[in-house]
Amino acid sequence: MNNTQEVTLPANRAYFSFKHKALRAIWSMTWLIFASWTPKKFAPWRRFLLRSFGATIEGNSDVRGSARVWYPPNLQMASHCILADGVQCYNMAPIRLHLSTIVSQRAFLCGGTHDYTKGDHPLITRAIEIGPHAWVAAEAFVGPGTIVSEGCVIGARAVVNGRLEPWSVYAGNPAKRIKERLIDWKESA
Repeated sequence: MNNTQEVTLPANRAYFSFKHKALRAIWSMTWLIFASWTPKKFAPWRRFLLRSFGATIEGNSDVRGSARVWYPPNLQMASHCILADGVQCYNMAPIRLHLSTIVSQRAFLCGGTHDYTKGDHPLITRAIEIGPHAWVAAEAFVGPGTIVSEGCVIGARAVVNGRLEPWSVYAGNPAKRIKERLIDWKESA
């Protein structure tokens, strides 16, 4: 996973072009009118809308109607992923979800922040990578530039930043590694 993209823009000029802002406005209205109210079984319709606005969504991944995607061209989802109800995908920079990733209810994926050490508070955007088989639990916060490695679990309401170790469970604010994640891949009876 490569997470080297970083954009810093000064506060005294527009962060985004008029075209970018217009696309986001049209996108927000489109999602509100045509998708935000849809039940779970309308997943193909929501995928179609997201793809029409530039998102890359493979296979049967799902973005629930009450989830919010800030800028579809910066969203990449592999097969079998979900952005559950109420998820905020604030993707000012690319957010990539790899195979079989779960982002649970009301989690917040935040791809932007400001440099508070400078008087003009320039915008800083950093990509987020969420590896295969990872699970971001309910109301967790994933900060700019975070790499959630393969198999990680981020506990409910945890706050994570940086690079997380593969197949580990993180919890707390700030989140700390609390144990290794072990999975019994056999189907439950």
